[in-house]
Amino acid sequence: MRVLVADDEVNMRKVLRAMLQKDGFDVDTAEDGEAALGMIRERTPDLLITDLRMPRRDGLSLLDQVRKEFPQLLVILITAHGTVDSAVAALRRGAFDYILKPFDQHEIKLAVQKAAKTLELNTQNWNTTAETTLGDGRFGIIGSSQRMLDIYSIIEKVADTPSTVLITGESGTGKELIATALHENSSRKGGPYIKINCAAIPKTLMESELFGYERGAFTGAVTSKPGRFELADGGTLFLDEIAEIPGEMQVKLLRALQESEFERVGGIKTLRVNVRIITATNRELKKEIDAGHFREDLFFRLNVVPITLPALRERTDDIELLVRHFVAKYNKKLKKHVDSFSSDALEVLKAYAWPGNIRELENVVERTVLFAEVTTITPTELPPELRAADSKPILDKLPGVAAVAAPLAARVVTGEFSMKDIVKQATSEIERDLIVKALEETSGNVTQAAKMLKISRKGLQLKMKELGLRDAFESDKDTSDEDGEA
Repeated sequence: MRVLVADDEVNMRKVLRAMLQKDGFDVDTAEDGEAALGMIRERTPDLLITDLRMPRRDGLSLLDQVRKEFPQLLVILITAHGTVDSAVAALRRGAFDYILKPFDQHEIKLAVQKAAKTLELNTQNWNTTAETTLGDGRFGIIGSSQRMLDIYSIIEKVADTPSTVLITGESGTGKELIATALHENSSRKGGPYIKINCAAIPKTLMESELFGYERGAFTGAVTSKPGRFELADGGTLFLDEIAEIPGEMQVKLLRALQESEFERVGGIKTLRVNVRIITATNRELKKEIDAGHFREDLFFRLNVVPITLPALRERTDDIELLVRHFVAKYNKKLKKHVDSFSSDALEVLKAYAWPGNIRELENVVERTVLFAEVTTITPTELPPELRAADSKPILDKLPGVAAVAAPLAARVVTGEFSMKDIVKQATSEIERDLIVKALEETSGNVTQAAKMLKISRKGLQLKMKELGLRDAFESDKDTSDEDGEA
């Protein structure tokens, strides 16, 4: 991980550089905010550690500019002038964390370790943010499929309420975008919006991270520090990866949610806060409850308003919108001139399963735009793994024809059936298996299944009716007309 340290004190830069290099990080230093910004533009680091007060450009100004130009860059602010107000201001403006001077080296190391873990998780669980054009979606979220329209409707109804929201979905489906939309469209918009990834926090530090600590509460606690609940007072607290909360902390979290009060670690004073809680997870909490890893009473407290986000393979109608956005983004970033993806190329993208969801799609678009020597992308320009997935016959995924026909053929020998009857029955069973397999792989989407089988949607519907499969896949949510026209 590359770290940039910005501080106007020479000794502070030297101390931090030596300490971080000892821990294996690649470290650069800058003497003020303006120099730091130039270095970031030249060689973007993974983490920026910056003093709050510096000449030419201070830490908050640097933070604001970094958030505009490099939104994925994590920023830790260090200040000798820290108060709860300045901490809230920094976190609301996008800081990852802040540390008060004087500080213990252990505190800096823990903050950097959290940042490193968060970077790792961001690679696995990525959410896209984008300005959308009319018709592409709402709340800064790209998507106009029916599944997304249903989610927009929920956001409209619950955003300006105090109700706790639990967002579930696979990694990379946009859970953080939903949380942000809920906050930005509520009366708490003017208050703090504090985010914390529970998976990035060591279990031994979870309590102090959430509720803060008093000076001397543990080794390295050289000053008192408010926790995320305290910093979020009057606003919203987003707890991502809530399933990672250790069991002993779940009891304390439940109390904080129910009573809106808690004590700092090492403190005796009870603090009361007014915080709206939004949580997210990519796990099935009911299974975690059955396994004894998650408290059922906490689940019920969190699951007041559930929002389940669809995987990208379940909202393929949005792929064209996402591709259009990413093409524009990487044309600008890579100085390329790709106009669009052809309809055939889009069909290949829609047929792919996208286990990495939107992050994987963006990577594919970036790679394709980077190497493109044409203005319109066709299937030929797509990565080989996508073309291979599209061209692989679904028949390859089923038992061989002989395996299906052999038991039936034995009945010809006995004279029980004619050869014509056996061929007809074997063909019917193979057709049924092919259709079921295609529908399972497309989550019951008849339109996508028809494309996979390379037949018309109407033809597939008739065949499903003939084979008695219509009722089995009644949950199909296609919005096409009965005659097959979208």
